[in-house]
Amino acid sequence: MFCPKCKRLMRPDRPKEVWACSACGTTVPLGKGKEVGRSTPKARSMEVVEVKIATLPMAEELCEKCGNGHAYYVLRQTRGSDEPETRIFECTKCGYKWREYQ
Repeated sequence: MFCPKCKRLMRPDRPKEVWACSACGTTVPLGKGKEVGRSTPKARSMEVVEVKIATLPMAEELCEKCGNGHAYYVLRQTRGSDEPETRIFECTKCGYKWREYQ
């Protein structure tokens, strides 16, 4: 919660059950005002739906596992900055992942 007078962050003082500002000394009872950082989880459906949106670039690479000819890829700097990046592929059909060091 932020102090209503000086707008600084207030801290809870549990024994006194108040929010206390260390800068100006203002106190506010706990539960009053806008508390920051506290939320209650919302009930979620137990149904899990996996949706994969193809936003990654695609290349014509042969999957070693299923023989599919298309794969998504990303470039990652897995070694030193003076070394070339690594291309990580993921098969569009079976999801198998492999690397290509350049």
